[in-house]
Amino acid sequence: MKHINTTLAILALATSSAAFAQGVSFSTFDTNGDGVISKEEASVNMQLEKLFPELDSDGNGELSKEEFAQIQ
Repeated sequence: MKHINTTLAILALATSSAAFAQGVSFSTFDTNGDGVISKEEASVNMQLEKLFPELDSDGNGELSKEEFAQIQ
């Protein structure tokens, strides 16, 4: 069930945000260029901030490029 909820949330994010639908890149959020998106970096986008815990599949508090790719 958690997988279904995550999938629906990702779908809602992709369809509800014109910026995401138009291909906002990982580097847009990785503002310090360290190769991951921190919670602080994600906080600039309310939708990404809300989905952050679901996308952070390894629970390390950061989004890798692979984890972020789930929304594109």
